[in-house]
Formats: sequence, structure tokens, C-alpha cells
Amino acid sequence: MRLFYRLIVSDFDGTLRRSEGGVSENNLQAVADYVKAGGIFVLCTGRMAASILPYARQLGLKGLIAACQGAQIIDTQSGEILFDRPIGCADAEEICAFLQAEHWHIHVYDGNDLYINKDDLFRAVYEKTCAVRGILTPERISDTVREKKISPQKIAVMCDASERDYILRQTEEKFGKRFYVTTSADNLVEIMRRGCDKGGALRFVAEHYGIPLSQTIAIGDNFNDLPMIDAAGLGVVVENGEEGVKKAAGFVTRSCDEDGVAYVIRKFGFGENI
Repeated sequence: MRLFYRLIVSDFDGTLRRSEGGVSENNLQAVADYVKAGGIFVLCTGRMAASILPYARQLGLKGLIAACQGAQIIDTQSGEILFDRPIGCADAEEICAFLQAEHWHIHVYDGNDLYINKDDLFRAVYEKTCAVRGILTPERISDTVREKKISPQKIAVMCDASERDYILRQTEEKFGKRFYVTTSADNLVEIMRRGCDKGGALRFVAEHYGIPLSQTIAIGDNFNDLPMIDAAGLGVVVENGEEGVKKAAGFVTRSCDEDGVAYVIRKFGFGENI
């Protein structure tokens, strides 16, 4: 079967994953058909590797995955880390000190370890959604970063949706010139090393497989997906995505609850008239 695009890079939460959780049978089958036909399907997510690997295996994927917004790229079969650009320990301590002074709920992502500074509802919700168990630290998580010499791939604030934009503005004003600051959900603000974004991840994956960017599709839903939507040959946003992100897309597909990824695979990957 002819493929019109050889590489599809997809976000997970809000894109491939349904609102109530899990990946639909329709999406599973579409991905399987695409891979069987010779296409390469890659998950690119803000989640840590340990949280996304089970879904990559459920999908039968045997190539690369990109975690922590592209700060880490891993081979799912060998476990080899092909790309890893963490925030330096001293910088991470500075970022955490700023965030904890505002008494915000902080996550520090260090490889397969997740450090959390508050034992509250945010922790419970995140651990249940992402199927990971965090390591509880004192509220002054910057001390833990310094003492353990942690150089994390990502630092995040989890908050009420009503507070996100304020926290995003404050964090961008303080660190936006030195680090990549973005949001992937109504209740998350995330900080990575500058240059570690999903656009860079897509370019790395495409080069790894020897596929020109013109033969790539990126599918996402939120502002953290913009770099890969801009970089891909075809940038796609699901119907449930942010309005500002849709404006940058070449195509708006069905929502995550209506198997928007499967629709893209069939319409653009295989060129079906649907």
C-alpha cells in the first residue's frame, strides 16, 4: 500500500489518548496498519519516558519515542537514550527556588525519577493519570535538587486552570530568555532547556530515519505542540485542541474522542477519500 507521508509524530494526551483514558481500538488498528505498510509512527509527549513506554508497547511501536517535550529521545527496543539535554543542576535549583517561593506545586523530572514537593490532590491526580509514583520531597524542593545533584529534563508547575496563565506569564518573564517555557494542559506550566521542544524532536527523528520533513505529519492539541506542527510537512490539530494552535495548523482533524489520529492516518497517510 502506498504511503503519502512516511513519518507521523503524535502527541499523546488530548490527541491520541481519549478524554476518559486509554487508546481506542480504532486508533490502535490505524497505527498498526500504518506501521505494517512501512510507515513510522512516533509518540512525542511531555510525559516522562516511564509513563509513555507502556503505551508505545501497547501500540506495538519498536522505534523511537520523545519524552519531556523532546528533552529526551529513547529507543523503545534497546532502551538506549539517543538524545538527552537536561537542565543543569544549578539552573534547576534556581528555577525551583523561584517557583517554591510562590508556594506552587512543583514536579522535577529526572530520568525515571519524579520528585514532587506537595502531597496533595494534584499529586494524586497526576500519579493516577500518568501511572507513575512520585518521590515526595520537602516543599523546598530546590534543596533536594542541590543535595542530590539533580539535572532534570523538565520542571513543571501543576495548578488550577484559573491560575495557569498567570503562572505562565510569571515564569516566562523570569526565565523565558534562558529556557523554553510552555504549557501542555489547562493545569500545567513546563520548563525545559532552550532548544528542547517538539519541533527539535521531530527534526531529530526525521533525520534519524532519513525522512525529509516534507514527508512528515505532526499531530497535537496544545501550545507545546506548536514547534512540531510548524516543523512538519503537514501540521495537524485535533478538534478539541486550543484555538490558537488550530490557527497554525494545515488541517484540523476529528477530536481525540472521535479518533482524530486514525482519521489522519487514513486520509493523509494512505490517501483515502474519507
